[in-house]
Amino acid sequence: MKLIVAVQEPVTGGLPDTEPSWRDLHAIELERPLINAEMDLLDVQISLLDRPASELGRRRLRRAANKVLAARRTATNRLGTRETA
Repeated sequence: MKLIVAVQEPVTGGLPDTEPSWRDLHAIELERPLINAEMDLLDVQISLLDRPASELGRRRLRRAANKVLAARRTATNRLGTRETA
C-alpha cells in the first residue's frame, strides 16, 4: 500500500497562535454601530424578500438604509479625526 502525503508544509501550520491585539479589538468596537446598522438593514431586506411591497416595508427599508448611512458618516468622521491627530 502506498501512502499519499502532502509534499508541502500545511498553509497554516507555521503560524503562531495569536490573539487580536487591543488595537484590533478597539477598531472593531469603533465600528460596532456600523456593523449593527448593517445587520439591521440585512434583516429588513431578508424580511421583505417573501412579502409583497408595502408602504410599511418601504419605510422600514428606508429607515434602515438611512441608519447605515448615518453610522458610516460617523465612523468616517471618527476615522478622519484619528488620522490627523
